[in-house]
Amino acid sequence: METHDRPDPDALLASIHRESSKQRRGRLRIFFGMAPGVGKTYAMLAAGKQRLAEGIDVVVGVVETHGRSETGAMLAGLPILARRQVDYRGIHLEEFDLDAALARRPALILIDELAHSNVVGSRHPKRYQDVLELLDAGIDVYSTVNVQHLASRADIVSQITGIAVRETVPDSLIEMADVDLVDLPPEQLRARLAEGKVYLGDRAAVASDHFFRPGNLTALREMALRVTAERVDQELRDFMRSQQISGPWKAAERLLVAVSPSPFSARLVRWTRRTAAALDASWIVVHVESSRAVSEAEKARVTQNLELARELGAEVITTTGDDVVESLLRVARQNNVTQIVLGKSPGHPWSDFLRGGSLVDRVVRNCGDIDVYVVRAESGTESGRQRLVSPATRPPLAEYLHATLAVVGIVTGCLLLRTTVGYSAVSLVLLATVLVCGLYFGRGPVLLAAALSAVAWNFLFIPPLYTFHIAEVHDTLTFGLFFVVALVVGSLTERLKRSERAERHREERATALYRFIETLATSATLEDAFVAAARHINAVFHADSTVLFEPTGATDEGLVPYPLSLAAMSDRDRAVAAWAYSNGRAAGRFTDTLGEADAIFLPIKRLKVTFGVLRVAIPKNAALSFSERQLLETFADQLAAVIERDRLAQAVQMTRLSEEADRLRSTLLDCVSHELKTPLAAVAAASEGLAAAPPPSTAQALVDEIREGVRRLHRVINGLLDMTRLETGIVRPQREWCEIRELVESAIEDETVALRGRDVTVEIPPNLPLVKVDFSLLSQALGKLLGNSGVHSPVGQPVRVSADVRGGELTLAVTDRGAGLPDGVPIFEKFTRGDPAHTGGIGLGLSIARGFVEAHGGSLRAEAASGGGVAFVISLPVETSHLAEVTP
Repeated sequence: METHDRPDPDALLASIHRESSKQRRGRLRIFFGMAPGVGKTYAMLAAGKQRLAEGIDVVVGVVETHGRSETGAMLAGLPILARRQVDYRGIHLEEFDLDAALARRPALILIDELAHSNVVGSRHPKRYQDVLELLDAGIDVYSTVNVQHLASRADIVSQITGIAVRETVPDSLIEMADVDLVDLPPEQLRARLAEGKVYLGDRAAVASDHFFRPGNLTALREMALRVTAERVDQELRDFMRSQQISGPWKAAERLLVAVSPSPFSARLVRWTRRTAAALDASWIVVHVESSRAVSEAEKARVTQNLELARELGAEVITTTGDDVVESLLRVARQNNVTQIVLGKSPGHPWSDFLRGGSLVDRVVRNCGDIDVYVVRAESGTESGRQRLVSPATRPPLAEYLHATLAVVGIVTGCLLLRTTVGYSAVSLVLLATVLVCGLYFGRGPVLLAAALSAVAWNFLFIPPLYTFHIAEVHDTLTFGLFFVVALVVGSLTERLKRSERAERHREERATALYRFIETLATSATLEDAFVAAARHINAVFHADSTVLFEPTGATDEGLVPYPLSLAAMSDRDRAVAAWAYSNGRAAGRFTDTLGEADAIFLPIKRLKVTFGVLRVAIPKNAALSFSERQLLETFADQLAAVIERDRLAQAVQMTRLSEEADRLRSTLLDCVSHELKTPLAAVAAASEGLAAAPPPSTAQALVDEIREGVRRLHRVINGLLDMTRLETGIVRPQREWCEIRELVESAIEDETVALRGRDVTVEIPPNLPLVKVDFSLLSQALGKLLGNSGVHSPVGQPVRVSADVRGGELTLAVTDRGAGLPDGVPIFEKFTRGDPAHTGGIGLGLSIARGFVEAHGGSLRAEAASGGGVAFVISLPVETSHLAEVTP
């Protein structure tokens, strides 16, 4: 079967996913140009006016005219949203009002300068993040971007123009948007600049001599054209895939870039992003965590680099290992990487020699079929080698002091024995001292111990004494051996300690996650799980944590904090939590949204459903590493899984209840329809017979038939009412002193019709005491049992009723000689009939009898009677008394 023309299913799924995302969110249209002044804002306003003429609700969110009269004239006739007034450090500023735009909810909003940085204290630090929130709300956005503001091109533009680019937007915005290239030849742009149509006054002359030089504009124009061409090419490939047009598809490239705390890593990430976009390749970013300790500044820098990679669309992987090369190649082979990107920075030749070559050399030597790109570091980016792992920690001064004291003590002892042992034996003792130091101290203290031992041995023990001259070759070798042993032992010890710290760190994270899951699994309720989760996070991160959860069906209550003792959160915390909950995205500290908050707020979400928010207030002097952020996100995912399981369990329970209700409803309709129709038909027939004026004997029979039908109707209705009373819990026994024989006779009298043709015998011992029960309820319960025996036992068979009182417990039994207990039939359940062939009931009698007995605190059971049939036995505790004791 030919399959080479079959489209790639993964590509089709990705294309479908992009299209569905566009349908769910607002659409972004970017007017893209090479530099300011090419007419992007003018083109955006013209497109907005056209949409307004088509009847679309269009509003101008923010437009910067920069004094350009042509742009200002285009604003005429367009509704303009009022800007937000902000005072920052004594300066009055105007910013785009995101909340007003969301409240206004136009179909299309025009927002200029997408890369603009918002004033400190705004909800988002960048304007493009405001745009993303508008898109999530289903609002279409038109905006403008220059090529130098693309994150992957910013460093290249800096190299070309010599001007640092401070404001950038992620390339993913270009990928998700419809891009309109606004192009202008460099000569025309410079002419507009000279005419004062770009900048005014002296600013135009300065720009002409620097940023707007012909060479710069030509390079920027080529870059803008390339970006647009890549975007168009991607759209073409998507179209070919969606239309199943065959093409020369090849195996996809996959890039890997290694990052570290180095500032140069950000440039590596952008370079890889550009290369991956040009190759239409996926790419991953890898950071190797070693056992070496990291400073708070380095931890923050690594987190920034990894967040930048995630923002640019990379798959981020963190791994552990002290051998960086081995870790990188392992991840590369596991992820089918075809190209590795590394940074080239000046190193130390001796250090590279001792390690078997530089990192780049070792990767190239061991990469096999994987291609390697080496990117040169910019001057001034970082002094020294780019570190993919953190530097080793310095041993504490106490270790140096202890190593020195150990050597001094051993040397002192050897001086006392110098006359009895030779200096060769002393060398062995001192070497042993260095080895012992290696068991407890790091490389630095061991080298110090070796140096002190070698110098002391040379000066105090090798002839000639008190000089540093060594005459014998073997003494020279022994002297050098001190340092060799120190280096080997110290390196091994340090490596073991690093491995131990790394394993301890991995164990702590794994244990923290295991205990967190165990804590959630052993919690009895969701509220207990939330409280336990907050306490566990507090213990792991030394933080102040709260789980904010919206209970099912909550309306005015909103997010409820757990533990409840933390309900007095600040209004700012509640506002940030509400935003994170509404948008399903992280906010607060360590994020780009409302970063001035004191805590980080992570959404507790599953797929597209957000259940609540996890608030974690890390101490102000501490940073949150990328791995710690991942652990917190894992905690939030586990909380979401617990909530989802609870919701699913509730849904299953509700489904079962619904199914049971449907079953009972169907049974009730079947039984009631039959039991109502039969007596009604008999009443109707008898009424017709009476209307025909029959003879007196026949008329009496018809009247008896009508009475029987009415009795059956009353029985059905009363049974339904009794069951309703039992289920609603309003049955409360009104106990009074009763005689047992009178109670039994009343029940028999009520069931005279059902017991017709049966020989009813009563066995009650004489002189039974009075019992304090609800006469009506207990008589009805006994009557239900007698009626059941009358229906299910043949005519002519005996029905026996017995009663007894012993030890404060009343026992009533009804025994018949019917067919016995049916196998596997829950006879005490509602609407259950032992033999459907028998008529005269809807299956509520035994259930009602049990309810009345249990209302007294007693029990009703059914058991096989000796000789055949069924015996129903009522047992209930009673208060007893003789007649004389209760007579007034």
